[in-house]
Amino acid sequence: MRTMGHFGDYQNRIYMAGLQGRLPDIPVDAKTLERRAEAAWSPQVHNYVQGGCGDEGTQDANVAAFAHWGMVPRMMVDCSARDLSVELFGCRYHSPLFMSPIGVTGICTQDGHGDIAAARASAATGVPMCVSTLGNDPMEKVAEALGDMPGWFQLYTPKNRELAESLVHRAEKAGYRALVVTLDTWVTGWRPRDLDAGNFPQLRGAVLSNYFTDPVFRSLLAKPPEEDPQAAILTWATTFGQVLTWDDMAWLKSITKLPVVLKGICHPDDAARAIDSGADAIYCSNHGGRQANGGIAAIDMLGDVVKAAGEVPVLFDSGVRTGSDAIKALAMGACAVGVGRPFTYGLALGGAEGAAHVLNCILAEADLLMAVNGYPTLAAVREAGVRRLAK
Repeated sequence: MRTMGHFGDYQNRIYMAGLQGRLPDIPVDAKTLERRAEAAWSPQVHNYVQGGCGDEGTQDANVAAFAHWGMVPRMMVDCSARDLSVELFGCRYHSPLFMSPIGVTGICTQDGHGDIAAARASAATGVPMCVSTLGNDPMEKVAEALGDMPGWFQLYTPKNRELAESLVHRAEKAGYRALVVTLDTWVTGWRPRDLDAGNFPQLRGAVLSNYFTDPVFRSLLAKPPEEDPQAAILTWATTFGQVLTWDDMAWLKSITKLPVVLKGICHPDDAARAIDSGADAIYCSNHGGRQANGGIAAIDMLGDVVKAAGEVPVLFDSGVRTGSDAIKALAMGACAVGVGRPFTYGLALGGAEGAAHVLNCILAEADLLMAVNGYPTLAAVREAGVRRLAK
């Protein structure tokens, strides 16, 4: 785990290496990073990771909307020491950043073990990883790669409740510290990039290891996945995607002792009802614009969700590309901010080290923004808040 004094010190390492003629192997700016990753991936992987729903208007708005919000710097404040640490799910993390759950992390590296590489990046940086149900490596092996770094497990709730409970109990046994239940993906949104290419990785057998290694799932099969992979894939397809309603919250709470986090909450009324139903945290996200088009940028909905949540923690992702994006979300009241696509770009270009580099760059920018703007703590960031810029 990282031991530097400040995240911003990462830039000093880059500058000092430059004096020796060594430039970063992986870009530090978001746009160049994205372009380089595009060139490194196959078209199928690139389009699946980069693609969004419909004409991708909501996906693009998620990123662009951060520019509509600004922060006012404060001077004559001693920021020689900064504290970005947060307490969440009974753990103290040294930063408010986390790695969002991405179902195709496994195919983002050339060796097909992107889940393990991402876990190693988490362990190296101290940035917690939210591990997706969809992975090329079983959750237990990913947990091993995390080492002492506490991870969270994201659940795509299957139709079969016994299977859902098995997945959750495996996550508990493996040492994950929270259960993040995705609400908006019981059916796949309309994604033209993938449709034009007839490309759906799961139907080709990718990222299904958590199912194929699960005893309940295997009991549904006439033959093991190793002997009849096509039948296993079709069984997965008919099992995936339970529609959840508020009536299901009692069941979700009953099957685990882990904190239950509801992912996909964007309306304040839903946030309030989630808390009334027993949710331990709210996850404000529109799935990066991948599931529904025509919506509002996620950052523009965060403030109302935070107000409705009261003292209950609110996690946030969708459109986060830089450290300044993360700080703006924290200023609006998020307790933790998820980074999604950027860390997969790092995986594409440099595996675990590449993803760690991307996370360190985002953390460095966030830390330096706090230093320059006069915010020594996250409490100061939230006190400063954000202002909506005139159009």
